[in-house]
Amino acid sequence: MAMRGGLEDTICAVATPAGQGGVGIIRLSGPRCLAIADSLVRLRCRRPLESITSHFMYLADVLLPRSMRRTHPLEAETEAADVLDEAMIVYMRSPRSFTGEDVVEIQSHGGGLVLSLVCKGCVEAGARLAEPGEFTKRAFLHGRLDLSQAEAVLDTIRANSAASLSVAQRQLRGELAEQVAVTRAILVNILAHVEAGIDFVEEDIAFVGREELSASVQQASATVRRLLDTAQQGRMMREGARVVIVGRPNVGKSSLLNALLKENRAIVTAIPGTTRDVIEEAVDIQGLCVHLVDTAGIHESVDPVEQEGIRRTSLAREQADLELLVIDGSTGPTAEDLSLLDEVQSRKHIVVLSKSDLPAQADFANRARGWNTCHVSAVTGEGIDRLRGMVHNQLVSGGGDATEGVMVTNIRHQTALLRAAGALDHAGNSVLMGLPAELIALDVQTAADALGEITGEITSDEILEKIFAEFCIGK
Repeated sequence: MAMRGGLEDTICAVATPAGQGGVGIIRLSGPRCLAIADSLVRLRCRRPLESITSHFMYLADVLLPRSMRRTHPLEAETEAADVLDEAMIVYMRSPRSFTGEDVVEIQSHGGGLVLSLVCKGCVEAGARLAEPGEFTKRAFLHGRLDLSQAEAVLDTIRANSAASLSVAQRQLRGELAEQVAVTRAILVNILAHVEAGIDFVEEDIAFVGREELSASVQQASATVRRLLDTAQQGRMMREGARVVIVGRPNVGKSSLLNALLKENRAIVTAIPGTTRDVIEEAVDIQGLCVHLVDTAGIHESVDPVEQEGIRRTSLAREQADLELLVIDGSTGPTAEDLSLLDEVQSRKHIVVLSKSDLPAQADFANRARGWNTCHVSAVTGEGIDRLRGMVHNQLVSGGGDATEGVMVTNIRHQTALLRAAGALDHAGNSVLMGLPAELIALDVQTAADALGEITGEITSDEILEKIFAEFCIGK
């Protein structure tokens, strides 16, 4: 794998976010981390650093980098002149560390100057600065994490809702990897029997029957398909769902956005066409991150600005996981409303009947019967909580806990599963048609390799570099 150095290097980096903070952590990992730290810290208990107990914390003074220490005899009489900061030191002996290597963490105050000087001292003592994601990459290379777990580390850092955090943690615990490993083991077992039959074809020995072979392929295929079925919902858990608010002008779309956000984000006036661009804001709805998108009113217009707004509305609708079609409940549906209602029938949608604080149009309840509706008032707040619940239930299948069970959240995993599913379909058809064992073995091997890419058992340097490049330095 392409790196500036190899695993024999000791690497260092600031492991806490940039900026000022109460605590900042400098992480060292590699064979010389203890020796490098020893050149920078002096334990208050006066014990030599190499004698400290693994996984215990010690109070210490952190010294300036050697190049900045005082050299004049009178200046050197007191060690305090060279002290940069006080810190807590923890040593984690291999293999009981995040990277699987010897690790030292220096937990100093979180000022940017302090942290940069400690890193400078580490580099002067023989460490090199870590590349983005290199600590996690080393954890993968040392077998502490498989590739799906390594990606879950990044998902945990980026989690923007309770749901996305819970799903990331389940993958970090290896639940996806476990299902993949079980399925791959089935395929490897199939390969062993099929290839044994190929090797001993002249002996006329049947190592596995066609029915048993078909059942095993179907079992593996069912698991792969079940994982693929979670991909869309998994993407929403990881990235958040896009909910687009649509309707003709002046029906209350921007008022609805403000009510769901509980803040005045969009300008609201009585003048039709106030919103001429797409406005997007994130909100937490029952633990799920939802990107609410307010759009320009859809109607016939010769105004070039309004036309551009309507074009952007169409683009937003194409990317939507759910549409909220807003209809003015006080006036009833117009021809434009009914046309939009026809458009959303083939998509996930909720018909929001706005302005419920005003008298409803006569016979409107009968006309709306059979629609998936919610009556709301942005003025009084009536129906807003119910709408939130309906949005959650529409986005999360069955309205239950979206974090239960193994879920595919990563496009790389989905792509690999699609390849595995296609190969298993071919293998199953080959078995049913009685085709030669060599063709069956080829498809089964393709499926096994695709599953191996998810956990990193089979991968390339290019894929690894792309994955870990997304990490920040220090992780």
